[in-house]
Amino acid sequence: MFNRKLLFLCLSILFIGYACDDDTFGVPVDDFDYEGQALIDNDSILVFLENHYYNDAIDSVQPLVTGATALINDSRLLTQDVTDFDVDYKLYVFVKNEGSPMPEKGYPTEVDSVLVKYKGQYFNSTVELIDFDERTVNPLWLTLNSVIRGWSHGFTNFKGGENITNNGPITYVNGGKGVLFIPSGLAYGKFGTAGIPPSSSLLFYIELYDVVENTDHDLDSVPSILEDPDGDGDPRNDDTDGDGFPNFLDPDDDNDGIATKDEGGADGDPTNDFNDPNNPTLPDYLNPDIN
Repeated sequence: MFNRKLLFLCLSILFIGYACDDDTFGVPVDDFDYEGQALIDNDSILVFLENHYYNDAIDSVQPLVTGATALINDSRLLTQDVTDFDVDYKLYVFVKNEGSPMPEKGYPTEVDSVLVKYKGQYFNSTVELIDFDERTVNPLWLTLNSVIRGWSHGFTNFKGGENITNNGPITYVNGGKGVLFIPSGLAYGKFGTAGIPPSSSLLFYIELYDVVENTDHDLDSVPSILEDPDGDGDPRNDDTDGDGFPNFLDPDDDNDGIATKDEGGADGDPTNDFNDPNNPTLPDYLNPDIN
């Protein structure tokens, strides 16, 4: 009996110790101070902006010199408030060129496809810049939902350029051009990534050449930016049928066996068909009762 009681006591102590550890029943406890890190990052970026300027002659951010206007006082610097996972961040965007004045070239949304060039640097512990990546020769197509959040939000301040290619290399003019100053929480966060230490704020020189407006990732005839039933502006967190795929990547949003693109009626637009009298505000392509 004594041995059994002793064994139970030992197991109880081990269980309590395990439960109080960083993992509880195998679920990691995230005690990282995201809000505190956001404040630290913002302070560091502000110090940098106060002590550097944009040298238009060489298209580069440089240490502040007499007679130059510090970035923090440059009218071309925008401050963008971003909330991500309930943490408030400030993203700073320097707009050297907004982009093409042509009306058909609008601003990309946070899930549109874009053609870009870039050069990336991170701030080290002394707020110095260290190069880590660049794509400055041939532009690259990517989608803004699959990059760091600083890019997703930052690129929405620029427009694409004009394609003037004529029997030669693909050439664009009047594209958006500027610099993004990104806090670590909108970059690679507490983990960092290859070549970038944890909790590093980033600087990107960016050029926006082209935009596929109203990108439709799942080819279901609904632009990805509109696949946002909860209306919070973020299509990444909308999964109507609960199958693990957000609507903008799901060709059958209500999992009724009928592809969303085939629930568009005569005009081919799935967003304007409402045939359920018991639920008249829910479009058919999100309603599993209508197929």
